[in-house]
Amino acid sequence: MTASNGSIAAPAAGLAAFTRLVGVTRAALPLLLGAVAACGFQPLALWPLTLLAVAGFVELVSRARTGRAAFLAGWLFGVGHFTLGNNWIAAAFAYQAQMPAWLGMIAVVLLSLYLAVFPALATLAAWLFARWRRPGCSEGSGRFGLVLAFAAFWIVTEWMRAWVFTGFAWNPLGVVLLGGFDRQGLALLAPWIGTYGLSGVAVLVAGLLHFAVRQAWYGTGARRHLAGIALLVAAATLGLLMIRPAGYLAREEGRRAFTLIQPDLRQETLNEPALYEPNFVKMARLTTPRRPDSTRVVFWPESGLVDYLRDGYPRYLYRALTYEGDPVLARERIGRVIGPYSLLLTGAVDVVLKNDDEVAALNSVTAIDYEGHIFAGYSKAHLVPYGEYLPMRHLLEPIGLSRLVAGTLDFRAGPGPRTYDFGRWGEAGIQICYEIVFSGEVVDPRNRPDYIFNPSNDGWFGRWGPPQHLAQARLRAIEEGLPVLRSTTTGISAVVDADGIVRAHLPWRTAGRIDGRIPPPHEPTLFARLGNRAPLALAVALLVLSAVASRRRSR
Repeated sequence: MTASNGSIAAPAAGLAAFTRLVGVTRAALPLLLGAVAACGFQPLALWPLTLLAVAGFVELVSRARTGRAAFLAGWLFGVGHFTLGNNWIAAAFAYQAQMPAWLGMIAVVLLSLYLAVFPALATLAAWLFARWRRPGCSEGSGRFGLVLAFAAFWIVTEWMRAWVFTGFAWNPLGVVLLGGFDRQGLALLAPWIGTYGLSGVAVLVAGLLHFAVRQAWYGTGARRHLAGIALLVAAATLGLLMIRPAGYLAREEGRRAFTLIQPDLRQETLNEPALYEPNFVKMARLTTPRRPDSTRVVFWPESGLVDYLRDGYPRYLYRALTYEGDPVLARERIGRVIGPYSLLLTGAVDVVLKNDDEVAALNSVTAIDYEGHIFAGYSKAHLVPYGEYLPMRHLLEPIGLSRLVAGTLDFRAGPGPRTYDFGRWGEAGIQICYEIVFSGEVVDPRNRPDYIFNPSNDGWFGRWGPPQHLAQARLRAIEEGLPVLRSTTTGISAVVDADGIVRAHLPWRTAGRIDGRIPPPHEPTLFARLGNRAPLALAVALLVLSAVASRRRSR
């Protein structure tokens, strides 16, 4: 009896172990595919891996037997995808003393657990939609319908990710289809369908890759050979589009001269009072006019200037000023730095007062002319949760949580995109730092500017954040048909023309300046006219095609 029980128990135990291993693999595979899909983002830019990973994920979803399994697979894919793609967030915890640095990676994972809900919803919706078909539908038609539905729902959920709970639009999937600095890649479609539509195209291309591979592998006869040929032709075409330099695009020079600086002010020393004056001197030297009579726009980054430049604040607030505690004298000194006939657009901080008490701060851009007069001020509208304000402060502050940005005052949101007419210096739209990642929300549609100024402090973001930030700014240029000028404290600063081509840039952690003429704008693109109605219309069209494909009967 003992020998008999042992002979039965051993295979049973082995079968149980194998079942557990399969269960772990089923969980680990979508997690791994999500992480591989994030390798297409900067700085790796391995876009073929993204398409292969999404293609593999479509195969997983097509095998899901229940909606619960499809949702879980999508959620695990999202966790892997956002954890790797947003790993730069952990670097921000190294630059402040209120919270330990080890909390950074935990914060990345916790954020990913939430963001993963959006691809999970897209996966579940696509699975359910593709299952809605007449009995007798062919397997091939069902899979093709799933691909179309998945692309459609990815567009919708990525658009939702940009506004639900104030939104976190970082790293839309479509950014992997943007080529190198001197090329557009498949982002040449963005003027018509926008970034979220481009993300749908990325899913569609990956899904069609999956479909063609299956046909080439499992098909028979002529269908198999045609699928193989189509796969090779599609891969070659896509590769050529992604690597083709954009020399066919016009490289017109604009009329307005500019100087854009990158002072390389490191985050770990940016808020040291002893360095306020040396930092200002460094920026001033980079700004010196090459010609004394030049009419130009000067661009300084976010966080580089610590002075309060506006009049009317209580005297104690001006103690941080580097010029005798007088905002008038500080502005006049700036006027002398930029030189005659110049206008400066600089990041600054303003204060909201109530009965002479500080109640909030404003992350602003201030325009100052060569005589020290303030022309205008823009306040950032899309604020960073936990960076510029602490949500649910009354609950989180007692347990030791605080903002990552130094200071006790929460920042207050501004009114949104505005166009400022600076006369001979042109009409400028302004988007501060993180604001530039929100597709369809960077320009006042009633008053289109000549260019967008995007000052930023990317010193928080480690090595991965700055190139990802620049890639998303390039997509805004392509979508809107407007040049974007980025001045950052530590890089990557760049001049991006209206086709998304980087005409000049300053590498990460390099001090320098760029001089030239602001590239001209294009006529308003279709996306500039319709906004995110364009990608949502594409999503509807894909759903219609999916419904047709999924209801096609086998022959």
